[in-house]
Amino acid sequence: MKNSTEQLMMDGISIQVVRKNIKNINLRVQGPEGQVSMSVPRGVDDQSIKAFARAKMPWINKHRSRLAAVKPPPVRQFVTGEAHAFMGQMYELKVVEMNQSSAKQGVRQRENFLELYVKPGHTGEDREALLYQWYREQLKALIPPCIQKWEPVMGVKVHQWGVKRMKTRWGTCNIQAKRIWINLELARKSPECLEYIVVHEMVHLLERHHNQRFKGLMDRFLPLWRHLRRELAG
Repeated sequence: MKNSTEQLMMDGISIQVVRKNIKNINLRVQGPEGQVSMSVPRGVDDQSIKAFARAKMPWINKHRSRLAAVKPPPVRQFVTGEAHAFMGQMYELKVVEMNQSSAKQGVRQRENFLELYVKPGHTGEDREALLYQWYREQLKALIPPCIQKWEPVMGVKVHQWGVKRMKTRWGTCNIQAKRIWINLELARKSPECLEYIVVHEMVHLLERHHNQRFKGLMDRFLPLWRHLRRELAG
């Protein structure tokens, strides 16, 4: 049976309600606009959904206010002198235009710089694409050893993994396919944050929901996970 979606208005706030084959109600406030969504078991009646939402309104308003207070990140131009992060460290970008159109474009990591080699006639979009291509390559080299490290510890097997840009999540897990996705933006964060997200998604192969069992498993495998979660949220 397919999931059904409906809208619930509560104190002027639109809440997306998605009925699924789950056991518990899950409430989320996400995105720069503070979008609110609820996943609810199919058998829960409308009155119970409204009562749950009403009881959670203080929590919803608190999180929407926190998100509204977050300043949007500066628009990046990908020009020389701009600061860019990689693995939790800040680097100054140096754009180097090559004379020969046949020369190979790419990024070279130096001690304090990221040198971005581009062809003549390049655009800002070209520079952005080259840097993110390099980020992707670095993550694809870092993720497999991390998965291999944790598979025997957890007793699980990841069948597939990938890297993509995501707006609201650092990672996702398809439990049936045993496939995890990692957000490309983690290339900017510390190696410890990358490991935390990999472990988080792998723990979902043992526990689907963010319940007490899930938290207990995270405590066992990665005791500092709450600190890393706060680092990602900062």
